[in-house]
Amino acid sequence: MSENPVWLSQLERDAWLGLQTVMTLLPATLDSDLQGLEGITLFDYHMLAMLSEAEDRKLSMTDLASHTSASLSRLSHVVKKLESRGWVVREQSEEDARVKIASLTDAGWDAVVAMAPHHVASVRALLFDPLDDKDVKNLAAIMRKVTTSLDQDHWILKPGATDLEH
Repeated sequence: MSENPVWLSQLERDAWLGLQTVMTLLPATLDSDLQGLEGITLFDYHMLAMLSEAEDRKLSMTDLASHTSASLSRLSHVVKKLESRGWVVREQSEEDARVKIASLTDAGWDAVVAMAPHHVASVRALLFDPLDDKDVKNLAAIMRKVTTSLDQDHWILKPGATDLEH
């Protein structure tokens, strides 16, 4: 970084303040919504959703951490909380004893299936309904660029990573 800062232009400042506002308000609103629905956080739901989309509803803790952009310690804490609800179990990998596998239980699957329509409706209402198709396409492109600048090896950037196989 140089000693002489290059200040944000008015347009950049407006974009940054808008992004900062959305990064604060959107997760808080979705957290509150899920707390009222099922007593979980947005992160809890995201973790369950990532497991629900995985092959056999299982991921190694390392892969689950990558898919949720979380540290292993945060993930471990959340998995423990969701284990107590009977939604997730952890077990040793059969291939490598050093690897822990997180699995979505049938009860966890049922919980995701029950929450998903409400959650998707909330995401749609809060984020996508105010946008037109061009805005959504631009938002997706912008998020790819920003994600690449933050972590060029992020799993979401891999071809087909976000394609659902339903």
